[in-house]
Amino acid sequence: MMSRWVNELVPLLRLQNEMNRTFEPFFADTSSARRYGAAYPSINLWEEADGNVAHVEAELPGMSIENVDVSVLGNEVTISGQRDIGQQQQSEDAPPADEGVTWRRRERGQGRFSRTVTLPWEIDAERVEAHLRDGILDVTLPKAESAKPKKVKLLT
Repeated sequence: MMSRWVNELVPLLRLQNEMNRTFEPFFADTSSARRYGAAYPSINLWEEADGNVAHVEAELPGMSIENVDVSVLGNEVTISGQRDIGQQQQSEDAPPADEGVTWRRRERGQGRFSRTVTLPWEIDAERVEAHLRDGILDVTLPKAESAKPKKVKLLT
């Protein structure tokens, strides 16, 4: 009984695979079609043990600091910039962006991006630091003094 049911599904599965292959070129370059690709850049957010500083690490391969902006407002940090494939050539033989090129697969996105992360406390914008090394942007986000707990003196 089970083998008959499986045998009836095989043609449907083949049809589904063929349809996926047929439409893949239309959707392969959209960020939402790629696993984990909807939000660029990929980030890690972590807080130091004392709870006074957070770090946002963002993957920005091939980008230079001139193409990246970091801004802080209240409890939000925004990483934005411009990513162009022409600026990220992997080899000397790689052609400029789209000149005389027929793309067979294009998974590395390009264009403007912006990513905002909200922290559960206010950020001291004057003490924020950002460093870009080896394609990793590290943003240090100190907690604002007004967001730190204050000891209250008890009156008798």
